[in-house]
Amino acid sequence: MKKIISVVTPCYNEEASIEACYEAIKREFDAMPGYVREHVFCDNCSSDATVAILKRIADADPCVKVIVNARNFGILKNTFNGVLAATGDAVLLFMPVDLQDPPELLPRFVELWSQGNEIVYGIRAERQEGFVMRNLRHTYYRTLSRLSYIDYPANVGDFQLVDRRVVEVMRSTNDAQPFMRMMTFDAGFKAVGVSYVWRERVIGKSQNPIRQLLDQGLLGLISFSNVPIRLALLAGVLISAFSICYALWVALASMLGWVDAPKGIPTLIVAMFFLGGIQLFFLGVLGEYILAIFAQVRKRPLVVERERVNFHADSDSPTQ
Repeated sequence: MKKIISVVTPCYNEEASIEACYEAIKREFDAMPGYVREHVFCDNCSSDATVAILKRIADADPCVKVIVNARNFGILKNTFNGVLAATGDAVLLFMPVDLQDPPELLPRFVELWSQGNEIVYGIRAERQEGFVMRNLRHTYYRTLSRLSYIDYPANVGDFQLVDRRVVEVMRSTNDAQPFMRMMTFDAGFKAVGVSYVWRERVIGKSQNPIRQLLDQGLLGLISFSNVPIRLALLAGVLISAFSICYALWVALASMLGWVDAPKGIPTLIVAMFFLGGIQLFFLGVLGEYILAIFAQVRKRPLVVERERVNFHADSDSPTQ
């Protein structure tokens, strides 16, 4: 019996890229006759012709499934909802509609998976983008890798083929703010990496603005690292100790007549502003963790779906 390989593609206002993505994945599966294709497109309430194009493709190809969200829930939740809806024996967690992650690696991923690797991940060894963004991303991924309490390789994104067992572990975590690229490594299992070049976008422009990139970056640090809160605690202890020592020195110097009290006013003002800024910074760190807790305890649906296309009537819908 042929095994099913699911490919999940999130999209939002990508009418110019849908056809190319669909055809690219279909070509790769034509070269793998031993496997059945399931291509799940997750639309995040597009305002252009994306949904119409997806429905037309799905009408002609039963291997294509479409999920249409009631509103834009963000790329992370949208993609994770598609992964939960996938039925394959293995799932490619993220196949970008702009093909910046190369679909040509899919046969290699499947080959490594068939050899017993439950997680086959892509390593973005080189990036075809501007100097500033390339180095910012590189720095972030290395920082995330070093600070995380799990064994997470640097320069690894959501471009991963994972076994059904890994998907079920991810489902069981019931995370309100899913950060898939690290959830897989948190699950454990046997993993292997494949290096590749992350390509420059050819069609259209990115629908993932800087604001969302920053939000996703903070989510990764907060969800899979205890370092930020531990650093805040350590810095608080050190600053408190320094402040006590400085106060004792000022008291001793005043008693011995080494300093004139009024001259300490500038120092006092600087210390107040410095400590006030540090306190606000620590409150911000604590606030991020509190927001993560708040999102988890509310138990809201991951996304709200408007409709599904080419799914069976008895298929599992984790959002309903």
